Amino acid sequence: MSTKELVGVLPPTSHTPLDTVHVHLLIGQIQLNNGNAAGAFNLFALAAQSGQPQALNMLGRAYEQGWGVKRSAAHAVLYFQSAAEQDYGWAYFNLADLYLAGDGVPQDTEKAFTYYVQAARKGVNKALNMLGTLHENGSIAGQADLEKACQYFKAGAEAGDCWAAFNMGRILYTHQKYDQAAQWFEYSLPLGFMAYWQALKMFLLEYDGLFLKEVYQKTIQFCEPQT
Repeated sequence: MSTKELVGVLPPTSHTPLDTVHVHLLIGQIQLNNGNAAGAFNLFALAAQSGQPQALNMLGRAYEQGWGVKRSAAHAVLYFQSAAEQDYGWAYFNLADLYLAGDGVPQDTEKAFTYYVQAARKGVNKALNMLGTLHENGSIAGQADLEKACQYFKAGAEAGDCWAAFNMGRILYTHQKYDQAAQWFEYSLPLGFMAYWQALKMFLLEYDGLFLKEVYQKTIQFCEPQT
């Protein structure tokens, strides 16, 4: 089942050309990557004065994570909501996370599900993985729906989300479909990042038995520092 069939699609929007706001966001991200959270916050706050949804979302993330400012999930919600009102996909996703956790807002799984659907419609691939997780653990219908979960995991993996590919492999492994599991784990490797590769390595180290040795060795290679 395709992403379109799972969550529908929204009409494409035009891309805003690079301007002062985007420069502030870019430099803010560089500052954040370099450990200057206070400098990043100031730039995100400056960019958000424009009302541009990406800037509002980044300022929300700063409050959510405590980047250069005292953490406040309640403030984060306000900025995410402002960005979501402009149909910004990552704002939907971030709101979904907060509603799922009950962080800054009352815990509401159904509202989280709705926001994840909206995020997926806007092309946020991580949302497909979360929709699969909610179906797998029975949070939506009151009982687990593994078939539906796998549809979302597969769609997320094919859209490039490493965790969705991992979940496909994990489910297949638990059903003793080791060859198919290995294929999904291997598929996930180039989609991942260091924290993901380390997590996959630990999973394989615990569960690989005699079945996933080759994938385990490839994962170790991804975990090695690149020279």
